[in-house]
Amino acid sequence: MFFLPKLHQRVFLRESSMVIGMLIFTVCQLKAQGYREIEQLKKGWFFAKQEMPDALSSQLNGPGWTEVTVPHDWAISGPFSRDNDQQSVRVTEDGEAKEKLRIGRTGGLPFFGIGWYRRLLPITAKDKGKNITVEFDGAMSNARIFLNGKFVGEWPYGYTSFQFNITPYVNWNGINVLAVRLENQERSSRWYPGAGLYRMVRLVKTNAVHVSHWGTFITTPSITSREAKINIRTQICNELHNNKAIVIRQEIYDPKGHIKGSSASVKHLSGKLNVSNQIVVANPELWSAEHPALYRVKTTVLSSSKILDVYYTTFGIRDIRFSPDRGMTVNGIKTKLKGVCLHDDLGALGMAFNKAGLRHRLKLLKAMGCNAIRGTHNPHAPEMLKLCDEMGFYYIDEAFDEWRIPKVENGYHRLFDNWAEKDLQAMIERDRNHPALIMYSIGNEIKEATTPDGAEIAKYLTMICKRADPTRPVTAGINVLEPAIDYGFAKVLDIPGWNYKPEQYSRIHQLLPDKPLYGSETASTVSSRGAYHLPAAKASMKIWPDNQASSYDLEYCSWSQLPDVEWMNQDKNKFVLGEFVWTGTDYLGEPSPYNDNWPSRSSYFGMIDLAGLPKDRYYLYQSRWSRKKVLHVLPHWNWPERVGKIVPVFVYTNYPEAELFINGKSFGRKRFKTDELLNRYRLRWDSAIYQPGELKVVAYDAHGRIAATRSVKTAKEPARIVLEADRNRLVKGVDDLCYVTVKIVDREGNLCPDAENLVSFEVSGSGTLRAVDNGNPATTEPFQANYRKAFNGKLMAIIQAGEHKGIIKIRAFAKQLSRTEITVKVR
Repeated sequence: MFFLPKLHQRVFLRESSMVIGMLIFTVCQLKAQGYREIEQLKKGWFFAKQEMPDALSSQLNGPGWTEVTVPHDWAISGPFSRDNDQQSVRVTEDGEAKEKLRIGRTGGLPFFGIGWYRRLLPITAKDKGKNITVEFDGAMSNARIFLNGKFVGEWPYGYTSFQFNITPYVNWNGINVLAVRLENQERSSRWYPGAGLYRMVRLVKTNAVHVSHWGTFITTPSITSREAKINIRTQICNELHNNKAIVIRQEIYDPKGHIKGSSASVKHLSGKLNVSNQIVVANPELWSAEHPALYRVKTTVLSSSKILDVYYTTFGIRDIRFSPDRGMTVNGIKTKLKGVCLHDDLGALGMAFNKAGLRHRLKLLKAMGCNAIRGTHNPHAPEMLKLCDEMGFYYIDEAFDEWRIPKVENGYHRLFDNWAEKDLQAMIERDRNHPALIMYSIGNEIKEATTPDGAEIAKYLTMICKRADPTRPVTAGINVLEPAIDYGFAKVLDIPGWNYKPEQYSRIHQLLPDKPLYGSETASTVSSRGAYHLPAAKASMKIWPDNQASSYDLEYCSWSQLPDVEWMNQDKNKFVLGEFVWTGTDYLGEPSPYNDNWPSRSSYFGMIDLAGLPKDRYYLYQSRWSRKKVLHVLPHWNWPERVGKIVPVFVYTNYPEAELFINGKSFGRKRFKTDELLNRYRLRWDSAIYQPGELKVVAYDAHGRIAATRSVKTAKEPARIVLEADRNRLVKGVDDLCYVTVKIVDREGNLCPDAENLVSFEVSGSGTLRAVDNGNPATTEPFQANYRKAFNGKLMAIIQAGEHKGIIKIRAFAKQLSRTEITVKVR
């Protein structure tokens, strides 16, 4: 059995009577005197998308510079073009035998080229004597950092978080100009990577003695219902390197904010010092995806009754274990991973990180029954893990998509030898205190898995993981079976992940009996929201003239399977930990199976489309994963060309039985059939005859009683617009968002499923229109516009709160439709 110790809970230091006796004061009696200051550097940036001869000058707003707000993605505004980053490549992972031209592989957006950012830093003479650092949550890519014209440092991997000490370069008696040069190369990614300072940037000021960057590491080696032992390892740094006596006090706060334990110690510090302590928490409240209870450690560093630093660490107390036979248990309870894979981009927002945008996405996935996220195929923004902690998701941190053998011409293989250790260690040190985090993935479909030396590289990366965090297992997503086992690659990993191998689970379990296993990527089923093609038949890499994939959810990619195949094999093999579906939402780039068909420029894999609107498949997974009662009917019921002809009807439900009615005529009851793959998890009426009117489904419970009904009516001509905001209150000044679903309906309120009306927006008051989208993967309409065509009757407007409280008015109008308006409050 692989045992994952009670993870990353920032440990409460044991009370030591000797140390406490040495302390003649308490923290609350001390006067704070200018300790840690953190400022987000959001506004005041100037940007130029080209090489700039004056980039290192002190003049910010010269010719060619535009003022922007960070996070910023310079490419998301487009324009889309088939000529952007065309890649001629043979993708062996997709089973390709020869090279082929891929047009929209990275979204058809102009992410490549050079970009400069610069701004003034709020540093004054009063800060002299302090330690000044700049923290980047990510910069895409090949970042080179300058202060006052002097080179500070570089970090090439665009997904890694990093920081630099800029104290030696500060001008204490004048202005301080921070400049960042970024350069994205073509053919450097397999999906849309974004461009620019696309995550948060912070200025941090501390005293010379302070807790180091990512300086705490919390584990929970022992947990019972009565108490939890919390180990806290803290690194303290003295930039002056003089011998200084300090007091380190740590307090643990429970989810309600009550102090549950504390500890203090006296140390002499010169340079860096690691301090380890243990605190016991009585009657701990355990973290799980169902009950995400969070604790917090407050670390205070003092000298001569003066506070030098205060540093907070959030953690959770939980016990997660993995067994080859039993699967995963969380706090002693057997738990299945019902997970999805996610790329970083936020659809119409691009890669410019927005916490409200990510929270919106995770709320949709949570409502679907999802309980786990695999952050593919690179480190994600730190807020991803924070939200997983708060909202309740198990998380896999993934470092790389390439090692030394390339997948793309200018990919990570060019950095691997010099940067892999730094990037991997940075990811782990940043994230290891998050209770959501359950595994570290050292790679996805790494080509070295098929070579004799792949296992040695895997050992090297595993060693780095264990050194930085010995409490979590190491994994990787593997797409080759025999070579990965024969060459020893899979055996190096604590928990091998298997991409698209459901029918091999039993065999893998026999070949690697001491290894837990899970589906690290599953399904790769494709669909376009609201698009239904006939015949509704199972098909691999199906191409339709409109560049859409059918929402009957029977189409998949050459390397993959339908969800039904995955579920059937998980049901047969109870030892499987669970799965991570490719993907939870659509993303920019990788438009399989339309890789060489422009204008397809985003994926079809998601259960949720690029705009954030659920597809039919969302409800198929909800019927499998959620505790909610689900009854979902498809397709729409507007088929004027098929009157009197067959239009199959599918129902996604977790009721045991349902009956189909068309205009009151029964087409029979259906129950699930475990011996028929496509009738095992769906109910299907393949011989339903279309007549305009009402399609109704009645669900029955286990006792044969009517439990729920759903109906779809034939819509008449579009008559009006309906606006539905996911939130009616926003918070000012924090880039808060609401997502407004726009529906085109007839006079009776029925959705018009083929409506393509051009809708225009007016937004006034205390907010702005941030972006628009309709979820159509085969369109080049701009995201940054005040108009958008409906796609199959729907579209989305994303509204952002302003700097002041008040009311946001959102108006929508289209030709021949009555306009509508809603309001959202800003607090």
